[in-house]
Amino acid sequence: MGDTRAVFAKRGRMMGERGRAVTMRPGRQEDVLALVTPGADLIVPSYCGEPQTVIDTLETHASDLEGVRVHQMDASRRRRYIDGAYPGRLEHVSYFLGPGSRDGYAAGTVELVPAHFSEVPLLLRQTTKHVIVLAAASPPDQHGYFSLGTNADYVASFIGEVPFFLEANPQMPRTYGGNQVHISQVAGWCTADYPLPEVRSAASDERDRRIAEFIAERVPDGACLQIGIGSVPNALLPTLRDHRHLGVHSELLVDGMVDLAEAGVLTGGHKHRRARNKHVATLCLGTRRLFDWIDDNLSVALLPVEWVNDPRVIAGEPNMISISATSEVDLMGQAASETIAGRYWSGSGGQADFARGALYSEGGMGFLVTHATTSSGISRITATLTPGSAVTSLKNTVDHVVTEYGVACLRGRSLSQRADALIRIAHPDHRDRLRRDARSAGFLH
Repeated sequence: MGDTRAVFAKRGRMMGERGRAVTMRPGRQEDVLALVTPGADLIVPSYCGEPQTVIDTLETHASDLEGVRVHQMDASRRRRYIDGAYPGRLEHVSYFLGPGSRDGYAAGTVELVPAHFSEVPLLLRQTTKHVIVLAAASPPDQHGYFSLGTNADYVASFIGEVPFFLEANPQMPRTYGGNQVHISQVAGWCTADYPLPEVRSAASDERDRRIAEFIAERVPDGACLQIGIGSVPNALLPTLRDHRHLGVHSELLVDGMVDLAEAGVLTGGHKHRRARNKHVATLCLGTRRLFDWIDDNLSVALLPVEWVNDPRVIAGEPNMISISATSEVDLMGQAASETIAGRYWSGSGGQADFARGALYSEGGMGFLVTHATTSSGISRITATLTPGSAVTSLKNTVDHVVTEYGVACLRGRSLSQRADALIRIAHPDHRDRLRRDARSAGFLH
């Protein structure tokens, strides 16, 4: 069979000419099986966008499949096929490891593709064939439009290009931006009713609050924010309540942003790009409170990741503030953010996308945050990265590194100045050793 992109493009035009009725009734989950040909590549949104009952059906009928691969970032939960239960029939390709796929990768049953989040749609176009998108969505509205709800991510880029099979869930919020799919653009759909998986930010401690204070005092009024999920963002967002006219152009929308929006802190009035006065993101991770807030909220714009995370787009926002977490930084400023102790833990995500975008933003700043030590007391500021660690953000791109002991400004500084600044924000117990290591490496004299 030919590539489904060309076939579907022609079929989609024919549907539009005939004006397919928007009252088309839903089918069953099993209807997806007729669309999945041998060697098919199935593209599934990350986390909340995963159509759980449809994937359940694929697993149930895995013995009837042949050479089918599921492409996904951050699976919502661990599954049998991810653990290698159906080799050669149904397998998983990950672009970012999470709790659902991390063990499978360690066991060798999951393939991991290194990728900047902004480039995932391009990579999928270049490397897949016989493509079908399987996604969760809100039920169709009176005009026949589904919404991909919590997600736009890489999947929204394929609307109108390839067949979609949707799982309509009334508990999925209806959102706007670039993630609407008309019923004429779907090859089939079914219904399901279950709560969306929730992600709660890790509890913040005194170290997180100290890091948050260092960043908050550097955020100007009118800045545009990119903030992820985790203990530091959980501590940071409340410290911004006295700021004014902040905007959001972020990979993620998270729970803490709801408070700032409702308090009138997040307005987006100083943004310059297409979605001025909008809270822009490509996906949402949080609790039911976040899902209820984004539901039918016209101030929220969920747009494809190839636009949201494009460094050129990010750079167009003045005073862009990017805040991302890292796990290890060496004395040159190289940051390893996807490996722990030299073993893969997550993926590149959008860290480098926003780091580069913030650098070219007028007044922009990038911050990489980390605790000074691990839970076992090992320094996260190191002379050299742990063997096996992957460099996520290049030394030439890293702007600021923040620990609970201060802020190291690296951009435009020499190697000796970088080493000195990073040692100053390391845990005091490790500074003397780091200075010795820096002299041995030739960074300090």
